[in-house]
Amino acid sequence: MTSAQSGGALFAIENRMPPGGGPPVMHRHEPSEIYFVQRGEFTVYTGELLPDGGWTAVQRVTAAAGDVVPLTGNTPHTIRNESDSDAVAFVVHAPGTAFEGFVRAAAALAAQGEPSMDQVLDVAARNGIELLGPIPTTESAGPRAGHPVTDVTATPLAQR
Repeated sequence: MTSAQSGGALFAIENRMPPGGGPPVMHRHEPSEIYFVQRGEFTVYTGELLPDGGWTAVQRVTAAAGDVVPLTGNTPHTIRNESDSDAVAFVVHAPGTAFEGFVRAAAALAAQGEPSMDQVLDVAARNGIELLGPIPTTESAGPRAGHPVTDVTATPLAQR
């Protein structure tokens, strides 16, 4: 569903991600989103960014087929395919206009070849996406580092 079809309320897409795919950095944006994993496995990182640039409350959620992962708007996160198989999810963004703008602009940029980092930053900024830096690790999480990244298992839709 395009945002035009929903009066800007929603943007719904099928997200196909190859092994190793996904944004390499944490980011945040106003729209909330929900992932319903249909095939393969997605890894979702969420965290709280501290004023000093460190991370706290970092979670790594592994979601397999049948799992649902909701993300509230402005939550620092990234979605990756850390498996060795393709992954597919049905994804809804609400409101939809800004994120649809990003997806369409990024696809047009990618169609021209490998984009520069400046081009990626520009497309993200023009569409309300704030890039926050590398995915936190145990060493980078927490106010003084060494704060663990917590592994969490997603809840299947049937159990919600």
